[in-house]
Amino acid sequence: MVTETISDAEFSRIQQVMFERVGVTIGSAKRALVVGRLSRRLRHFNLKSYTEYLKLVERQGSEGEWQVMMDLLTTHETYFFREPKHFEFLNRVIKERSSRRETFRVWSAACSSGEEAYSIAMTLADSAVSLDWQVFASDVSRRMVDESRQGVYPQSRVAKVSPSVLERHFLRGVRSQAGNYLVSADLRKRMEFHQMNLNENIDSEVGHFDFIFLRNVLIYFNAEQKKQIVKRLVAHLKYNGYLLVGHSETLNGVSDAVVATAPSIYQRRSVASSQQVAGMNG
Repeated sequence: MVTETISDAEFSRIQQVMFERVGVTIGSAKRALVVGRLSRRLRHFNLKSYTEYLKLVERQGSEGEWQVMMDLLTTHETYFFREPKHFEFLNRVIKERSSRRETFRVWSAACSSGEEAYSIAMTLADSAVSLDWQVFASDVSRRMVDESRQGVYPQSRVAKVSPSVLERHFLRGVRSQAGNYLVSADLRKRMEFHQMNLNENIDSEVGHFDFIFLRNVLIYFNAEQKKQIVKRLVAHLKYNGYLLVGHSETLNGVSDAVVATAPSIYQRRSVASSQQVAGMNG
């Protein structure tokens, strides 16, 4: 018989595994959430305890049940054009930089199921008519990356998208796809989706970006991890580029390489400013 209770030792082991593998800190207040999300996996495998489940996770390794467990414990709420002020700000900056010749690049650094990345792409498509642009999106979950790359969403997930945006950027499914919406090929061809753990070193080939969206992510990490993650991402942010975090998040005490220009919006210091700060600290 499957048990819904989890021992202190089992919960501690899950906390340890999540921290060691992806750097995610699961606080004691999340105990009920862990049970709620993982108990279905115990029922699926007809296991009697979380100890048995953890043994299964270890036995199957990174290509098996570990991915499922990680998805269940890290996937957070997302929807199209979440926190709209960020997209309004992106729109304004695009128009200010409309005369630039280099590709305007934006990184959705924790894209989940893709809504944020495609919201960025739709904003760029509607505003950057004279600019070449690209959206790079990443997530720690391979399943989320695969789902995002497909760009298919049920009607319930696009319910809050305006009819005009649906008309411009989605195809309505028919026959076997009735009730689904597919992001247009014109948008999808400008997108790149990659599995990436922000708690690890980032390949230099990722390049540099005008905007990096890192929203509602840092809440999962401790203070030192936050500093290291932001440091890695800022290294890929162009000078005077912008790093956006969630409206409930702050980078105060996390990084002095960026300065706040508005709540939850930070700008990388220019070369001159960075040199000046370095001289003052020298």
